[in-house]
Amino acid sequence: MGKLVDFLSGTKILEEVISPINGKISVIKSLAFGTYIQVGGLTQSGGVVYDVWHTTLKKVRGQRLEVRKCLILGLAGGSTAKLVRKFWGEEVEITGVDLDPVMVKMGKKYLGLDEYKVKVNIVDAYDYVNKSQFQIPNFKFDLILVDLYIGDEFPEKFESENYIRLVRTVLASDGIVVFNRLYYGEKRKEAMKFGKILEKIFEKVDIVFPEANVMFICYK
Repeated sequence: MGKLVDFLSGTKILEEVISPINGKISVIKSLAFGTYIQVGGLTQSGGVVYDVWHTTLKKVRGQRLEVRKCLILGLAGGSTAKLVRKFWGEEVEITGVDLDPVMVKMGKKYLGLDEYKVKVNIVDAYDYVNKSQFQIPNFKFDLILVDLYIGDEFPEKFESENYIRLVRTVLASDGIVVFNRLYYGEKRKEAMKFGKILEKIFEKVDIVFPEANVMFICYK
């Protein structure tokens, strides 16, 4: 019955792989959402995730932010990198960070990640920001995008004031950082609590509600 439903809805599983970080990763193609990567029933790249970030980054672009360097914490399959190229062009230097090499591999294989010319770092996002601020000259970014979920869980260390302040430290003086949080059920309370922390650290925080997510747009 499941295969019949998939056929009628135009849904096809292109590949399933096991990752030591995310568990089972499924690459799915559907008539409604195109090709997307899913973990635990939630889309991680492509599909609705692309739409969520498109809505948000279109708003950021409307503020005429000049983006020369962009840092993506939680690169996954590369939806955000694709949108940075779409809105800010080929001259932007994009650095992507993700802990899961399998997720990045699927992004390259199915979502065209290589086309977006991202400097990919397979490393923990906490360690990367903490160490690179001292090791890499001019480690500052005009735009930072933070999407650090593993399945539907946002690791506690990325919610800490210490980490958020680290991210703020590597943001250019006129830059913007965007945090993505899920926003349904009990996750609404978690997201709003997180938003209160952001308001303590950043000069200004705007909120966008695309789909079942809340996006916090933060200004230094």
